Amino acid sequence: MSQSAPFPDDSPPPPQFRARGALLRRLADVVCLPSSRINAFERSVTADLLIEMLRDASPDERLRVSKRLAGLSEPPAQLARLLLHDAPEVARPLLEDCEHLSDAELLDCARTASSEHRLMIAGRKGLSEVVVETLVAAGELRVIEAVLANRNAKIGHAGLEALVAISRDAPELAPALLRRTELRPAQAYVLFWWADPEARRTILQRFAVSREILQDAAGDIFPMAAQEGWQDPMSRKALQFIERRQRNRAAIEKSPFTSLEAAVSAAQHGMTREVAEEISYLAGLKPMTGAKLFTDPGGEPLAVLCKATGLPRTALRALWRGLRRPETGEDGAINPAFERTLLIFDTMAVDRAQTVLRYWNWSLSSAMTPELLRAIREGDDSVIDEYSLPQRAAMLAFAKELGRN
Repeated sequence: MSQSAPFPDDSPPPPQFRARGALLRRLADVVCLPSSRINAFERSVTADLLIEMLRDASPDERLRVSKRLAGLSEPPAQLARLLLHDAPEVARPLLEDCEHLSDAELLDCARTASSEHRLMIAGRKGLSEVVVETLVAAGELRVIEAVLANRNAKIGHAGLEALVAISRDAPELAPALLRRTELRPAQAYVLFWWADPEARRTILQRFAVSREILQDAAGDIFPMAAQEGWQDPMSRKALQFIERRQRNRAAIEKSPFTSLEAAVSAAQHGMTREVAEEISYLAGLKPMTGAKLFTDPGGEPLAVLCKATGLPRTALRALWRGLRRPETGEDGAINPAFERTLLIFDTMAVDRAQTVLRYWNWSLSSAMTPELLRAIREGDDSVIDEYSLPQRAAMLAFAKELGRN
């Protein structure tokens, strides 16, 4: 990613000539003259001469020129490029104080200079989406943290997708990601799976949105789809996400249990794979989604499941026991994870819980294809843009379960 600076640190110091220093200052003065005093060609020729002199100048002399250029509205491109690729302390005035560097200049510096250069770029005001994407692509955590902390940086959809993916292996980025106003519910629902308890609580409070507007807008579409026998898979998936009913009434006819409550009651004596699958079917979930919820170490997904399906608080406790999780600690106090799970259940609205649960089901199972499974197992991120939003969510959420490092 980086390349050696044009001024190696081990080069001998240049001789101290008074004329050289004076000429460098004078050429810098000419380059910085206003356009009313110098035309573009004169400025360009002067900049070329200054570039040749700077190649053999001392770091202090190059720093002085860098400081002079930082205030220009249009610093000469080649001169700016030379100094931007100089040692970090020389490039600093331009990277931190020059407001008129173009995206092309910043991109070139970000791609070919050092991590220190990228860190300074990350703190610039008005950082554009394309520059942010390049900084994020380098994968340097301290640079990414600086980008996320920069309230004036513009993070586009592609940048956010990349940041969410990176946070899977660096979950400490989750709080900073959640402070970004650009983050959307779909991205937050994926981030949930590796977020810490506090970040999970924030996600469920802020991003668990209501579907009331969607339900009102699509209310008359349901009978149309029913008349067509639900033959269109595209509209069927979308309407399944929108509809008010969470439980799968048709699954009751094939289930050995008379209701979802009966299945949960059976689970409290020991959750087996068969019971877990039946609970998933009765709750309107695919078994793959149910497996993700039941094996989550935090337990918050269990609260979402119970609230979304209208199960009582006692059912949540039954699932907790069935999964052999402790309700209390050695001191007799309630287990912190169980306490958090109960709090989520008590404070979350049914409709909002359904939104989260259905997105998880949509992204974790309905989008799963043999090709996507193969890409996940092989760790093939190179073709991620070919996949849909739910497919990308599944790639991230199931990476560890399906054997990817």
